[in-house]
Parts: sequence; structure tokens; C-alpha cells
Amino acid sequence: MAGSLTEAEFVVRSLTQTVIDNESYFGELDAVVGDGDFGYSLARGFEVVAENWDDYDRTDAGVFLTKIAMAISGRMGGTSGPIWGTAMLRMGSSLKGKEEFTATDVVAGLRAAVAGIQARGKAELGDKTLLDALVPAIDTLEQQIAAGVSSAEAVAMMAAAARKAADDTAQLQARRGRASYTGERSIGSVDAGAMAVAVILERLAEQWPTQ
Repeated sequence: MAGSLTEAEFVVRSLTQTVIDNESYFGELDAVVGDGDFGYSLARGFEVVAENWDDYDRTDAGVFLTKIAMAISGRMGGTSGPIWGTAMLRMGSSLKGKEEFTATDVVAGLRAAVAGIQARGKAELGDKTLLDALVPAIDTLEQQIAAGVSSAEAVAMMAAAARKAADDTAQLQARRGRASYTGERSIGSVDAGAMAVAVILERLAEQWPTQ
């Protein structure tokens, strides 16, 4: 798996459309907690990306991701929304200056994104469950890279790992009768943060070029 500005654009475009298409779904999932505007806020952020797609600086993939991060962070509200901007900003910083980046660079960028989420210090408000799906997906990517699988296969395995993590989060909530990281929830509810990662990666895997 190697990457370039073209690949970064493909991923962001897929992410943008997936978020917009699932606006109501993510919002409904998160409606049982205080930050019930998660899906709607997230969509507002990525709608501005879609509207201004041709205007973002494309000096390299890192600069492009940084500009996207700034755009969505400035548009999103709530507590969960800005998390995505923070993650993308950290990943953009990690890849800045690289015209071509390797699979190792991708993993490092994703790890930087996780660090950005953690550094916000607001995970207890509902965003830590995003990490519940993102971290296993990154671990899986690293394992698949080491095994020498294709990019398409690696992304599909990431999606499967994220889906399992999101389902496990829901089961944990069902057993405890409340979320493990947030305030009160309906028993058995699925957290929007974890599910968003799963849905986004599944769409990305469906669209990823096999050649």
C-alpha cells in the first residue's frame, strides 16, 4: 500500500459522501445522549468540503488533509464533530511534505490521528467510542501490511475490524445498561462514533480500486 495526493483525495471524497448520506442515521444513533446532534453536525462539516472541493490547496497530501481539517473543524459543532477535524489535522501534519507515502506512513498518520483525538481531553463526553473502532482498524491495517496483502484487502479487513469493535461496544452497553465512556443511554444502543468509523470504512472498502 502506497499513497499519493490522488489516493488522499479519493479517501476524503468517499468519507465526505458517506457522512452526508448517513446524516440522519448517525444523528438518530446518538440521539440518546446529550450530544444528539452528532450526525447532523458531522454532515454540516463535510458538506462544506463537498461545496468547496476544487478550492483546497493540493500542494501535497498532507497540506490537502490539513486544509480539509480546518474547513470541517470550523463548521462542526457539538462535542463529537470537531473530533474528526482534529484527527484529520494530525494525520495531515504527519504526511505533510510527502508527495508519495508508504504504508508505514499511512499507519503513522492514523496513529497521529488517534493521538489527536486523545489529546483533546474530551473523550469522556462521548467521543472515546470512536477510538473503540478506529484503533482496532489501524492495528488490523498494520498486520495486513506486514502480511503483504493488497490495499483493497487491507481496507476490507480494516472495515471488518471496525464493525466488530462497534458491535462489541453495543454489547458492552447492553450488559452495563449504560455507555462505558459517556452518560446514560438506552440499553443496547449503538454509539454513533464507533458506528461511523465502521460505516465509513465499509463504504471505502466497497469503492477501493482492486487494481
